[in-house]
Amino acid sequence: EVQLVESGGGLVQAGGSLRLSCTASGFTFENYPIGWFRQAPGKEREAVSAIGRDESMIYYADSVKGRFTISRDGTTSPVYLQMNSLKPEDTGVYYCATPFYSDLYLDWDSYDTWGQGTQVTVSS
Repeated sequence: EVQLVESGGGLVQAGGSLRLSCTASGFTFENYPIGWFRQAPGKEREAVSAIGRDESMIYYADSVKGRFTISRDGTTSPVYLQMNSLKPEDTGVYYCATPFYSDLYLDWDSYDTWGQGTQVTVSS
């Protein structure tokens, strides 16, 4: 069974940090792009960051550039999203996902395999 699992969410004060992890089972994880998305209450889900098969292909939304870092080491190790200088507007459920039938890491519509999400709450 193909599965993605997020962890690392929690409650943090503004200015704090969290590191999210995305682990996978049921497929060759290191060969697939991974994206991090978030959904705040009452808002549409948005792409936060994505990484291709290696760290030469990385995307960040403008709202998180300079604060978030996505990483992977090309093995079965987790894909991480290091989130620093967190703001209350970063609050939401964070999901990792993969475009299981595509290697186009910036084609958000192709992301079809999702984790269950992890809650991130940033207090002011």
